[in-house]
Amino acid sequence: MAGQNSIFTWVRDHKLHHTYSDTDADPHNSKRGFFFCHMGWLMVKKHPLVIKKQKELDVSELLADKMMMFQYKYFLYLYFVLAVVFPVSVPMYFWNETLWSSFFVAYCLRYVIILHVTWITNSFAHLWGTKSYDKRIQATNNNIYWFFTFGDGWHNFHHAFPWDYRMSEVGKFGGVGVLLLHFLAYAGLVYDLKTASPNIIHEHMKKHGDQTGQKMLAEKENLKTQKKIY
Repeated sequence: MAGQNSIFTWVRDHKLHHTYSDTDADPHNSKRGFFFCHMGWLMVKKHPLVIKKQKELDVSELLADKMMMFQYKYFLYLYFVLAVVFPVSVPMYFWNETLWSSFFVAYCLRYVIILHVTWITNSFAHLWGTKSYDKRIQATNNNIYWFFTFGDGWHNFHHAFPWDYRMSEVGKFGGVGVLLLHFLAYAGLVYDLKTASPNIIHEHMKKHGDQTGQKMLAEKENLKTQKKIY
């Protein structure tokens, strides 16, 4: 329903982004400027290095996923039904909205909002913010991103520990995305959720975190000291 291409294409590009983050092999390299990493990358031809590295990327686990390949094969049909027909039909049926009103609000406006909320991950969260976990990388923790994604604003953490499904150090309360993953895990649709251990996070922050990261570590140590006292 998000209309951001097939799952296969999205995951492949995301893997490429993490592997070559903020280089010419990154589909939305933030070093090419705000407009490019926000939406311009979708308006121009891919950088030759993106094409080259995309071909070299191992996506065997994606190709082996039958459900993903089904969605990839029938993406346009599924998109038309689930992202256009369904949301446009609901207001018309239940609230007697006109076709044009439903189309422009339930499809066009919704689609534009979803796209830009997604794109701020590539722009705002790679250009402005703090680097509490790793100051060597471009990704940041960004409050604007946090606000519009209902809690998923810890992008520096996500890039420092990409295998951690929580996408932040605050665990299951880290955002709507984390809550959704917990629900899907409860339903048996996702499994093998991985996390970075507190010790790994602590040592990584201590070694690579910026001033905000060092401040966070100091506050944690103070809390530990206070608990020992009481």
